[in-house]
Amino acid sequence: MWCRFLAACVAAFLICDSPASAQTQTPVQSSSLAGEPIRIVRARGRIAIDGDLGDEGWRDATRVTTWYETQPGDNNEPKVRNVGYLAFDDRYLYAGFDFEDPNPRAIKAPLGDRDNVRGFTDYGGIILDTRNDGRTAQMFLANARGIQYDAITDDASGEDSSPDFFWDSAARITERGWTLEIRVPFSSLRYKNVDPQTWGILLYRNHPREFRYQYFSAKIPRGSTCFICRSNPLVGLEHLPSGGHVVVAPYATASESAAPENGLGSRLVNGDVKPHAGLDVKYTPNADNAIDFTIKPDFSQVESDTAQISANERFALFYPEKRPFFLEGVNLLSTPMQAVYTRTITQPRWGARATGKQGGVQYTVLAAEDGGGGSVILPGANGSDLAPQDFRSRVFVGRARRDVGRSFVSVLATARDADTNGHNVVVGPDFEWRPSNSEVFQGQWLFSDTRTPNRPDLSSAWDGRSLTSGAATVNWFHSTKHLDLYGGYRDVGADFRADTGFMPQVGYRDANGGGGWTFRPTGIVRRLRTFFSYDRQADRDGALISRNIVPGLGMDTRLNGFLQFRYIDDRVRSGQAIFARRQFGYIIVFSPTRRLAQISADGRIGRDVDFANARPAHGSSINVRANLNPTDHLELTLLDSTRRLSVDPGAGPNRRLFTARVSRARGTYTFTARSFVRLIAQYVSTTRDPSLYTFTTSPKSASFSSSVLLAYKLNWQSVLFFGYGDDRELSQLDRLEPASRQFFVKISYALQR
Repeated sequence: MWCRFLAACVAAFLICDSPASAQTQTPVQSSSLAGEPIRIVRARGRIAIDGDLGDEGWRDATRVTTWYETQPGDNNEPKVRNVGYLAFDDRYLYAGFDFEDPNPRAIKAPLGDRDNVRGFTDYGGIILDTRNDGRTAQMFLANARGIQYDAITDDASGEDSSPDFFWDSAARITERGWTLEIRVPFSSLRYKNVDPQTWGILLYRNHPREFRYQYFSAKIPRGSTCFICRSNPLVGLEHLPSGGHVVVAPYATASESAAPENGLGSRLVNGDVKPHAGLDVKYTPNADNAIDFTIKPDFSQVESDTAQISANERFALFYPEKRPFFLEGVNLLSTPMQAVYTRTITQPRWGARATGKQGGVQYTVLAAEDGGGGSVILPGANGSDLAPQDFRSRVFVGRARRDVGRSFVSVLATARDADTNGHNVVVGPDFEWRPSNSEVFQGQWLFSDTRTPNRPDLSSAWDGRSLTSGAATVNWFHSTKHLDLYGGYRDVGADFRADTGFMPQVGYRDANGGGGWTFRPTGIVRRLRTFFSYDRQADRDGALISRNIVPGLGMDTRLNGFLQFRYIDDRVRSGQAIFARRQFGYIIVFSPTRRLAQISADGRIGRDVDFANARPAHGSSINVRANLNPTDHLELTLLDSTRRLSVDPGAGPNRRLFTARVSRARGTYTFTARSFVRLIAQYVSTTRDPSLYTFTTSPKSASFSSSVLLAYKLNWQSVLFFGYGDDRELSQLDRLEPASRQFFVKISYALQR
C-alpha cells in the first residue's frame, strides 16, 4: 500500500513541472564561470582505438592546446606540453591525448583491474557534463597502459566510482611521453533530446612527480564551491542518436560450499552444487532516460569488503555499494541525510528502475522485492544494535530533483513493507541553494511512519509498535582562495527510522562548525592549511552525548606527500557517565617511487573510553598500509590495523583490556587489461582480559580467510570468474580450524543493440 502511494507522489511531482518543451530548455551553466568554448568536428576518417594518434580521423580533429596547472600551481602554464584531440561520428565520441614527459621512465602506470587507477599514477581523460547543467558529470579516465577509471562526479555529493560504463581506451608509452585514445558510445551517455547539442567538457591530466601536478583545459579557481560549472562548453555536436539502445546481460553461476560435519574442528562436508541464473536488462527509450529490470540478480561481490575493526564501536559500520543494478544515476540517491542505503536490500528476487530527466526534473524510481537475510540496524542515541532479518519485504525508493539555476529543490520518498505486517515510510524535501560562487546552503526535512515487525524472538524492539517522528538538517559552506568555513545543525527524533537508509543514530541534536586558512608556500611544502572544528551532540532532553574540539594542521609535501596532525579534545557519554578523551591524531602519506607506490600511516593515541564497560581508558589505534609494484604486472597491498585499550582496574597500573588487529595481504598479477589473478589473505584477531570485563567474554577470538580469483573481462558486464575461498576460526583448542570452504564460477555476457 505504502509503496503504491509514494510512487504516485513522485509521479505527481514530475507531472507538476510542465515546461513548454524539453527542446526549448536553455542551458543553466553560467558563461561567467565556464571555460572557453570548444567546437568539436565530425571525424573524416577511421579511428582505431590502439593508442596510436596517426589515424586519418585525427588529422582534422579539434586540437586543444590551452591547458592550466591547477595544482600545485594557481592556473599557471603547465610544466609539460599537453595536447587533446576531440571528434565524433554517428555512434561515438572520441578523445585523444598526446602527453609529453621529459623522463618517460618515471611514468607510473601499472597494469591493474578496472578503477584501480590511483592519484599517485599517471592518467588522463575527459569529464563530460552531457546535460550541460554545470552540476553533474561522467568521468572517463585511463592510465598510460589503458587501465580504465570511470565515475560520476556531482558538485553536491562528490565523486563516486561505483558506476561502470561501456567505453574503450588504449594507451602507449613513447620516447617523449605517452598517448591515449578514448572512445565513448553515445548509448553510455544521458543527454537532452535537442539538436544541436551543447555539453560541458573538461580535459584532464594527472602528472605525479615530486608533487602531484594536475592540468585541466579550463581554469579551476581556488576556493570555488563548484567544479563542473567550470567546464568548457562543447559545441558542434549534431544529429546524435536519440535512444533505443538495449543491453541484455544474462548470467549463470554455480557454487559449492563445505561446512564442518559436527561443529568447529570436525571435517568439512561438501554441500550440493547450487546453480543460479538471472538476467539484467537496460533499455534507453531516448537519450535522457534509462529503464533497468532484473530477475534474480547476481549480487555476489567478487571484491572483499574493506577490512574494518568493529571492537569498541558505538555505531554500525558503513560499507559502500558496488552492485550494478543500483548505480544508474547514483548521485540522485545521495542526500544530506543518508535516508537511502541500497545495501539494506540484501537479497533481491527482482528489481525494476527508471532513471532520467523529464520536463526539467531529474528522477529515479526503484522497486524491488527483498528475500531477506543479513542484519537490520536498530538505532539509538548513544549506540546502535543489529537484528537478523529472516523475512521478505517490498521496497520502493523515489527521488525527483528540479534544478533552479545552479541550485535545486528535491523530494525523496522510500517505503518498505514487510511480511511481518511491519512497514517504514520516509518522505520529505531537500534543497541546495548557491547564492554566490563562495556560498552553499543545504537542507533536508524528513518524516517517518513506522510499524516495527512483530518479531520479539529476533529483537525486543520488534514488538509491532507504531512510531512516527521527523528529522531535519541544514548546512552552510563558505569557500574563498584562503578561507573556508562551514556550519551545520541536525535534529533527529527518537522514533525516527529509515529502514532503507543508513542512519544508525537517532534521538539527538547536533551543532557543528569550523573552518581553515590555507597558505601556499614554495619549497618542500606547497600547501599548508590550519583548521579548527567544533561539534556538540545532545539527546532530546539536553543531556550531552558528545562534544568534540579539534585544532590541526595539514600540508602537501614533496614525494606526493600529505601530512596532518591534530589535537582532539573530546567529551563523550558512555552509559550514564560523561568521559573526557584527549588524543593526538595523525595522517602520513608518501608516494616515493614507481615500485614503492605509496606508504601511509594514520591513527590516534591518548585518553579513550571503554564503551563496552562504560569507564575511562587509555588507548591507541594505528593503520599502516603499503602499495608496492615489484613489476608493472604485479601489485601488492599490505595492511595492518591495530587497536589497543587499557583500563585502570582500581589498584596498580593500567592493564590491557583488549588488542584488536586486522592484517591483510593482497596480491594481484595482471596479465593484460582483461585478465588477472588475485590472492587475498586476512587475519583478524582480538585478545581480551576477561577479568577486566563486567560481563562474560572469551579471552581470544580470531579468524583467517583466504581467497583466490581468476578473472577474464571483455567489459564490466561480460566476465568469467573462477574463485575459491577458505575460512578458519579459532577453536577452544587455540587452533585455527576450518570453518567453511567455497568454490564458485560465474559467466556473464552483455548483448547490445
